[in-house]
Amino acid sequence: MRTLDFAPLLRSSIGFENLNRLVDFATRGEGDAFPPYNIEKLGDGAYRISMAVAGFAQDELDLTVQDNMLIVVGRAGEAESEKREFIHRGIAKRAFERRFQLADTIKVTGAGYDKGLLNIELVREVPEHKKPRRIAIGGAEPAAQTIEAVPQAA
Repeated sequence: MRTLDFAPLLRSSIGFENLNRLVDFATRGEGDAFPPYNIEKLGDGAYRISMAVAGFAQDELDLTVQDNMLIVVGRAGEAESEKREFIHRGIAKRAFERRFQLADTIKVTGAGYDKGLLNIELVREVPEHKKPRRIAIGGAEPAAQTIEAVPQAA
């Protein structure tokens, strides 16, 4: 009997699992594999998305957060590649757009570019009114006073 592993389908949802996203990824196919990326959990409520964007300069990359969607766009500089003649081109440098669905509590805190990796820092910020809180239980005093009847001799 085969077992289905849905973990690869959920890897770009951060902070929650969403059935609609699962169906969307399952129907999308393999055309969404560039650029490769990792999602790391760094600690309690801290995450990092690392994208392999070798060949892209910082000014060719654009990060936008809109309506709980992190959008990473890479624009390939065509003018530079037209000047060069390749005998073999094994390093892909093509324009891309990668989207990550973020939970309401996940916020993007920063991004850095180092050695061909774009690192996007995320943190989970739960508002005070959504955090669990303990409710104290008061003493067990009766709500109303009870009157006991005294039996009388007849």
